[in-house]
Amino acid sequence: MTDVARLAGVSQKTVSRVINDAPNVRESVREKVNAAIESLGYRPNSAARALVTQRTSVIGIVTAGTALFGPSAQLFGVEHAASAAGYAVVIVSAAEGSGEEMARAIDRLVSQGVDGIVLTGPVAVEGIAAQVFRGIPAISVGDPVADGVVCPAVVADQRGGVMRATEHLLSLGHRTVWHVAGPVAWHAATDRIEGWRDALREAGAPIHEPIAGDWTARSGYRAGLELAERPDVTAVLAANDQMAIGLMRAFSEKGRSIPGDVSVVGFDDAPDSEFLMVPLTTVRQDFTAITSRAVTELIRAINGEQITPGVTQMPVDLVIRASSGPAPTRVAQS
Repeated sequence: MTDVARLAGVSQKTVSRVINDAPNVRESVREKVNAAIESLGYRPNSAARALVTQRTSVIGIVTAGTALFGPSAQLFGVEHAASAAGYAVVIVSAAEGSGEEMARAIDRLVSQGVDGIVLTGPVAVEGIAAQVFRGIPAISVGDPVADGVVCPAVVADQRGGVMRATEHLLSLGHRTVWHVAGPVAWHAATDRIEGWRDALREAGAPIHEPIAGDWTARSGYRAGLELAERPDVTAVLAANDQMAIGLMRAFSEKGRSIPGDVSVVGFDDAPDSEFLMVPLTTVRQDFTAITSRAVTELIRAINGEQITPGVTQMPVDLVIRASSGPAPTRVAQS
């Protein structure tokens, strides 16, 4: 910094103000300092800066380490939003997602001196208490932690989105809608089950037990083979697009056309869903908006500002495509 100040003909304090983008620096002075920085190849020493400011400009991310579309989109969105705000990220995996493992992952990030923590993917409430963060601001973009008591959460309106999807299928004349659910360890999966049940209950439609899936296309395929044996099944809502794709493959193999015989709806609006042979009707959650809002809230907390408490629900959209259509006129009743 001394060399930069000497070359630019200004004080070290002025160099510091330019580096930290402080206001009230004349543009001509700023240009002179930046030219000196470029000429000397100067790079700020992040470790030294952290000693002075007590900030590392690093955000920690705890992830379930899954390759599924939803969690990976959350992870990418947090990384992008943090980078745009001038923060680096450190990612720690908690593959099993248990409360004990989550607590260990959080402890690792706290020990590395991160300024804030983002939780993505499924969050186990057990074992997660406010003290594990040791005063470090945190926010969740996967599941609410104890309904936002431990740390705030920014999530998609899971229940509302599933209700709209179910109501869409009922409006097409389907007597009821079957459901292939995600793992109940995920808050998103249980929210989607509840939304599906609420919509059927309000419509007075029959409610069958949901079929358990694990978010993969393979589990959707297995569920589809089972449902294809029932001629009364005319509409199925899958808890994510991957399982919906597996369902469609199974129905096709069993000679059940989509949407002529069976309508299928997914959730997430994964990139491939629009380009299937039968484009998939789905509920779109805006991962970019969700993660951007979460990172903005986290940075406000890091800066000591008031943030939105509890759970913030972000809107979702029903994207209607060719996989959902009118109920067949002749359907065997169970």
